Amino acid sequence: MSHIEKADLGNNGSPPVAAKPARRIGNPGPLGLFSFASTTLILSLYNVQARGIRTPNVVVGMALFVGGLAQLLAGMWEFAAANTFGATAFTSYGGFWLSYAAIFIPGSGILTAYEEKASELSSALGIYLITWFIVTFLLFIASLRRNAGLIALFFMLTLTFMLLAISEFQGNTTITKAGGGLGIVTALIAYYVGLSELLARDESWFTLPLGQVPKRLD
Repeated sequence: MSHIEKADLGNNGSPPVAAKPARRIGNPGPLGLFSFASTTLILSLYNVQARGIRTPNVVVGMALFVGGLAQLLAGMWEFAAANTFGATAFTSYGGFWLSYAAIFIPGSGILTAYEEKASELSSALGIYLITWFIVTFLLFIASLRRNAGLIALFFMLTLTFMLLAISEFQGNTTITKAGGGLGIVTALIAYYVGLSELLARDESWFTLPLGQVPKRLD
């Protein structure tokens, strides 16, 4: 047996086992952002009463499977990709959409519990929305050293939740429409950020800037 043949064998004379290539995890960001943007856009159009729509129940399917399930999966993959911010944001809003959908599912009994308590329902929804205003504000703070796209997204989403909460507390449809308008802007920003992440430099004809924020030096 030649020296070359011996070198090609393992220590026990058997062929060496090739090392497994490192697994590359795709970027789950575009999935999460597009899912969030699409569901937010639909509900926001309902909130501004586009084409005379006043009942938002059609959004339940989107909230369950797109805004909810798809975002939840994106959040789990962000954990695998070691992106704590993305994982926290996507998983949180996936949970938000699932919980929001549960409110409007007849079998849940949530709305029927308030059939004769309209003012109590408004207060309950206001507390629900103001809680998500707090969560979004905290995520906005965490986004300040990332990029301008995410900063704008969470800033607008913070204002959207604030207005929607106020509209429930005040029972004011004008404020609801204003919140819906901000929600539409938020969705468009999310589409832009998602597309920017989807257009990988080596695989696309062009890219979209996100406005990177300088990182800390220490």
